[in-house]
Amino acid sequence: MINKYRWWEIVGIYLGIAVFLLFLLAPFLEAFLVSMRPLNRINSIPYKIITDNMSFDAYFTMWENVPRLGRYIWNSFFIATCVTLIVLVAVIPAAWAFARFEFKGRDPMLAAFLAINMVGGAVLIIPLFQLMRNLGLLNTYLAMIIPGAAFLIPTAIWLLRSYLMKIPRELEEAAWVDGASRPYILWKVILPIAMPGIVVVAIATFIGAYAQQFLFALTFNSNSDLHPLPVGIYQFFGRQTVIWNEVMAASLVGILPVLIIYIFLQRYIIAGLTAGAVKE
Repeated sequence: MINKYRWWEIVGIYLGIAVFLLFLLAPFLEAFLVSMRPLNRINSIPYKIITDNMSFDAYFTMWENVPRLGRYIWNSFFIATCVTLIVLVAVIPAAWAFARFEFKGRDPMLAAFLAINMVGGAVLIIPLFQLMRNLGLLNTYLAMIIPGAAFLIPTAIWLLRSYLMKIPRELEEAAWVDGASRPYILWKVILPIAMPGIVVVAIATFIGAYAQQFLFALTFNSNSDLHPLPVGIYQFFGRQTVIWNEVMAASLVGILPVLIIYIFLQRYIIAGLTAGAVKE
């Protein structure tokens, strides 16, 4: 039985949560406040949280200054969705193999996946450009989708493998004794049980793909019709000035697809994150 907390312990817990939420939400709050301020008030000294003439004008004028902003948001959503689907198709059987089977080179391969995560896309941007050019993929969606998926697959394998290792082996062994094949076990036995973990991996992959598009899009694509949101937001940066209120407004509008997906799938996300937290 868990003892009740004393009043000062409860106060300390809630105070710690409040401080954590403050640091977590402060950038979003500041971005919203900057989007509300007139451009000539953003860098005013002394700093004021609430300034004069605050309004939602930036949320309307940003569509005029960057007319294709809606197209850029759609491109980001499309690229992130394609990357997520490719990653899931590759990662689900791979993570199951790494979690269940003993084979030569398994541990070195897992270590190599961690090493790949230490290498940023900027380090490989020149050989990747040459590869995309030789394959004839420059100025296409594939030039942004393929590298995005390649960099996210190692992390996804580690995440899903740790979840699959918590599933009892007896379920697979019982299906194997009944004559089920490996693909059948994976499709009919493992996938339904692992769905919360798969959703967590899908969300993490989607967010990663949504956020990492700037470098690949700027290097591999010169067609403005294919630009994702990060490149579109870059158009608010002029030679003489930066339209910061519209930058913040476009950024907040741009994260809405991720936020909406998270809200609808939060039940699976919580289940996936808490799986294995209680020992039975």
